[in-house]
Amino acid sequence: MVYQVYPRSFQDTNGDGIGDIQGIISHLDELQDLGIGAVWLSPVYPSPNADFGYDISDYCGINPEYGTMADMDRLIREAEKRDIKIIMDLVINHTSDEHPWFLQSRDKNSPYRDYYIWRPGRNGNPPNNWTSFFAEDCWEYDEKSGEYYLHLFSKKQPDLNYYNPKVLEEVKNILRFWLDKGVAGFRCDVINLLYKSSLEDGKKRLALTGSEYYISQEGTHEILRTLRREIFDPYNCFTVGETVFVTPEMGRKLCDGELDTIFSFEHMEVDQFYVKWFKRKFNAEKFGKVISRWQNALEWNANYLENHDQPRSVSRFGDEGKYWTESAKMLCVLLMTLRGTPFVYQGQEIGMTNFDFTSMDQIKDVESHNVYRLAKKLHIPERIRWNMIKKTTRDNARTPMQWNDGPNAGFTTGTPWLAVNPNYNRINMKSQINCPDSIRNFYKKMIEIRSQSDVLKFGNFEAIETTKCLFAYKRTYKDQSLVTALNFSPVEQKFNRSGEVLLSNYRTEFFNGVLKPYEAVIIKA
Repeated sequence: MVYQVYPRSFQDTNGDGIGDIQGIISHLDELQDLGIGAVWLSPVYPSPNADFGYDISDYCGINPEYGTMADMDRLIREAEKRDIKIIMDLVINHTSDEHPWFLQSRDKNSPYRDYYIWRPGRNGNPPNNWTSFFAEDCWEYDEKSGEYYLHLFSKKQPDLNYYNPKVLEEVKNILRFWLDKGVAGFRCDVINLLYKSSLEDGKKRLALTGSEYYISQEGTHEILRTLRREIFDPYNCFTVGETVFVTPEMGRKLCDGELDTIFSFEHMEVDQFYVKWFKRKFNAEKFGKVISRWQNALEWNANYLENHDQPRSVSRFGDEGKYWTESAKMLCVLLMTLRGTPFVYQGQEIGMTNFDFTSMDQIKDVESHNVYRLAKKLHIPERIRWNMIKKTTRDNARTPMQWNDGPNAGFTTGTPWLAVNPNYNRINMKSQINCPDSIRNFYKKMIEIRSQSDVLKFGNFEAIETTKCLFAYKRTYKDQSLVTALNFSPVEQKFNRSGEVLLSNYRTEFFNGVLKPYEAVIIKA
């Protein structure tokens, strides 16, 4: 079990409105009680915060907003006492434009020039026609250099140049630094984009023109095999890769002697038209078929429904109104009964929901602001572009953790860096932690069941039924089987099975073949 902490929004202990490492330490006992085995920290390195930590200016330091290296050392020690491992976020596709490497690279004669991808313009225009992930040009002209640098994300995040072998040596040193401190592994940010096989013009697309030259290129596979051979294996280090636009075939290659497992995105794309900003109605049949394909494609999956880049799952795949409790528990059963490692995002275990944003002034996310400006430039009506942002902005997941019903949900005594969701009076940890029927304690029970079940830990996966509202599958290990059936709708659904109930979010009695609204049931087969 892995629990993702977004440090900026987890717990503030000094009243500056920003979460910190001491705040994480203060809740380790609760994470241990929940049954968590590892904590993945979103970046805590020094950063100008153009992308809130994913633009790193020092890979071997701690952002003063979060504390000190002594605090980090203590977190590792305190977690270890509770048999909890620490997983760091590894961001090596790009750095901050305020990293010393980049600042020196602006000088054409600097030894750091080739740490980044610099190119002259083309007839007064950028070097090629590529576009970025953040809805802007991906080349930025630098007056001092007289050339452009490549950035697949924000212009504050210049891409590293892996044609220069010194860059990979720097990365190895960074990895050794943290592994020697006692961290157990890395979540590898956009790790399948490292190597750019060409800088030719790309085929024009609605989004990400040029991506055929950087998504999962052979050069990236070679880099990962090198890191596996020289760093990951010698340190017995766990790795999970964030891998964008991968197919199951690509995923198998990334997990063959390179990474332990990967986060795929396909199941998070079934409610969109091509790009995430254009939403369509959720369909459990499409969702179930995608999950089933990945369950059978990889030996081991990294299973998730939320993270710092995705809207809240209960708002997205469930019902945050009448069936809030039932649908949050139903999604818990889904996550815990799939084959692979479950990743829970902070607040997911208490059913935190999307924020009811009312204006762009409330939103801090750079990607959201870029998309809003682009939509305005394209003359998309204000009502439509606002609806795009409100449902999909990454800030839905980044609102502060809701600990109690006191001021600022117990997150801070100061002014929170991002507004607290107003529903904290109803949805908070304090109200759930001692309530036997709460979402939080349902998570705890489900984690315990999973930890004791060889079928759920090791069993194979077989989809049984997928409809517009129903997803059911069987896990089998040796001579034991369990069937999980999930109703993704507010109306009853027939499921032609019956049997003794191992766990349900509604019942303890025998299952009779009818699923109640948003019911999840695990049946002993």
